Amino acid sequence: MPANKKYLSTPGQRVLKISAALPGGYMVTTSFHLFLMAFTSPGPVILTMNFSTWLLWAGLMILAFLAKNGWKIWGWYLIATLVFASPYLYQTYFHK
Repeated sequence: MPANKKYLSTPGQRVLKISAALPGGYMVTTSFHLFLMAFTSPGPVILTMNFSTWLLWAGLMILAFLAKNGWKIWGWYLIATLVFASPYLYQTYFHK
């Protein structure tokens, strides 16, 4: 039985969702761990990162495909990446 046409996305939206799921989800995951490293010691975060990266990245991939609009999910992922990475970048480059 073929899929109902109203639930299918356009090819452009499909490309946006796939690109948000793979590199976009990885950017959010990495910046989240950088956020944790800005406020705690890096050692435990790096050890935990080996396992939590895969879980968080998979969850963000699923979230990207559940979204109706690929542009919105890219926007949310870029905002989250900037928010999570900003304390680490501030400490690294401006707080010496």
